[in-house]
Order: sequence, then structure tokens, then C-alpha cells
Amino acid sequence: MRGLGAVIDGEAGFGFTLIEDASLPPLGFENDELEALVLGLRDVAVIADPALAKAAKSALAKIQARVPPAQAHRLKHAVLDARRYWRPDPPRIDVARMRQAAWDEVSVRFAYQDAKGDQTERAVKPLGIVYMENTNVLLAWCHLRQDFRVFRLDRMDDLIVTADSFRPHRVSLLRDHLDRIRCEVEAAKDRSLPD
Repeated sequence: MRGLGAVIDGEAGFGFTLIEDASLPPLGFENDELEALVLGLRDVAVIADPALAKAAKSALAKIQARVPPAQAHRLKHAVLDARRYWRPDPPRIDVARMRQAAWDEVSVRFAYQDAKGDQTERAVKPLGIVYMENTNVLLAWCHLRQDFRVFRLDRMDDLIVTADSFRPHRVSLLRDHLDRIRCEVEAAKDRSLPD
């Protein structure tokens, strides 16, 4: 345990005492792992909603403070960065509340404007959020359509988190939704291949 950084005190006739120590030993990352973390967190800071972007910057600072000095230098002066020429349109809802609803496995309601400008009210089971190149979307089970749907975050308004639980089905529903998307992508590729 001492090799892992624990402080142990001992005395004959008394025994051993593990002394609480607020300091942690340095994190052990390979250099390529650090590069991956830097790139991923910097990309999140660029494309994610404001709360998640702030969390990515904070996480990067915490990692930099916990790694050995040579690796902290690599983080501070990384050779990798993430830039986007076009950022997704900003969400009109509190995406942190949407993420929490997905984790809590409770349904949500919101006003939605489709690509043609038509407005509808939706009640959905939020399954996951995908940060894409030009837009950020919610993957959900839609109560209105009784099917899986994808909703752009920048077209949602008036988010209401309900108490209607769909626990413990989020993971299996998300898996089914992603499988369907993969099948649709593969079918589209097959249709575009020359005979």
C-alpha cells in the first residue's frame, strides 16, 4: 500500500494505522493517452453545450495538475488541438437538464420545430445526445410517433422534465436505436454502390 502512496503509521503493541492523506499519487497515463485526452476534451470544449464545454476545460486543467511535470508540460503545449470552422447552432434548451433526464431515465416534453418550420409538442424518452459535425441531436423514443426519432437540439424549446420513469430501459432502447441507424447507413451505402 505504501508503494501506491498510502501513508501507514505503525507502533509495536498498537498495530498499524492508515493515515488519511488528501493528496493523490500522480495519474499514470501513457503519452499517447494524454494526447487522446487533450484532443477529445478540446473538441468537446468546441462543439458541446455550454455546461459540458466548461466541464471539459475544467477536466483538462485537473488532469494537468495531477500528472507528472513532464506530462503536464505536454498537456500545456500539446501538438494536437481541435478547431471547427462551423460550430453547431446553439441549443435553445438547457442541455445539462436533458442529459440528466436521460441518466435518470425520465421522459421529457418540449416544443419542436421541424425543417419546414412546423411546430409540434413532443413527449419522448431521452436516450442519448450525439454531437455531430454540423448539429447536435437527441436520440429518443417518441411517444407521438411510437418509434425512434432524432431531434435537433437547436430546434427545441420549452423543455419540461417529467416524473414519468422508463427505468431500466434506456440502455436497451439506445442500443436498438443505434442498431437501426447503423442498418439504415449500411442500406444507404449499398444503394449508392454501382452495379
